[in-house]
Amino acid sequence: MMRLMPPGFARFSQTHSFDITYAGGEANVGIALAQWDVQAVHATRFPQNDIGQAATMYLRKFGLDASAIRYGGERLGLYFVENGANARASQVIYDRLNDSFCTLHPDDFDWEQILQGADWFHFTGITPALSESAAETCLTAVKTARKMGVKVSADVNYRKGLWRWGRTPQEVMPELVEQADFIVCGTSNAEDLFGILPKEGAKSNWESAMRQVMERCPNVKLIVDTKRKSLSASHNELSGRAFDGKHVYKTISHDLHHIIDRIGSGDAFIAGFLYGYDYYEHNVQKALDFGVAAAALKHTVEGDFNLVSVEEVEKLAGGDTSGRLSR
Repeated sequence: MMRLMPPGFARFSQTHSFDITYAGGEANVGIALAQWDVQAVHATRFPQNDIGQAATMYLRKFGLDASAIRYGGERLGLYFVENGANARASQVIYDRLNDSFCTLHPDDFDWEQILQGADWFHFTGITPALSESAAETCLTAVKTARKMGVKVSADVNYRKGLWRWGRTPQEVMPELVEQADFIVCGTSNAEDLFGILPKEGAKSNWESAMRQVMERCPNVKLIVDTKRKSLSASHNELSGRAFDGKHVYKTISHDLHHIIDRIGSGDAFIAGFLYGYDYYEHNVQKALDFGVAAAALKHTVEGDFNLVSVEEVEKLAGGDTSGRLSR
């Protein structure tokens, strides 16, 4: 999508111009991984015009492999961001009706060719929310990945305002999530998508709900989530947790003062966890610490992409929050 934001902290009603960047859930994950020298390929559909080419070049600028981008349709999806501060919350307005991605066709992608040699396939709950054809394409992709032995990760984030094409997320998402090995899921997601509620008297509502998700989706071997406390739009506390079916892992809480941009921090967390999970040889605690540190640093970077280095993430994950000048 194209992201349009008033400069600084201006409101929509004040601005005479918008700063333009490009973004998207899966693209955000891929860009973060590309910054850490992981080969990442982005599959999407842009319009065959100068705006579609600008979006492609923007992704390539940050190291993302654009070989699986297809072209067609009438327009690039848009979203508008008003940056909040202190007690005034940020807000997002989507403009995605009939954009190029919503109107893609499942035959646009040869998933066996795209997934050749891949270790992971990642999708978000936003993709199947957009249209019937997008949901069908996503299902074909995850089934192909499983057939080829490619691990599947999913952020099951629920965007109520995007589900407008006739079927509910409860009808669509379970079949997709059942194909996944690793998911990002919170208690509210479990209720919204599966109708799962924590068992009465459970010591941990999140653990109780996630156990039930794993029973429903036996392919899922690992679930992670972030826990955010919003003291204001400019001051949050962020921590992470993971569940492998037996143990719950937790991180320290990062105190995030003077937030620059929190959009994309969830994608930064996923990229960080996936990177850490492989880099630390499936050590869940270290991967979780790395993922939350990556998400914390994303709050200091303008735009959706997490443009930080492995060394910066490791430094924060190791407890160095000094922010000292590096020379």
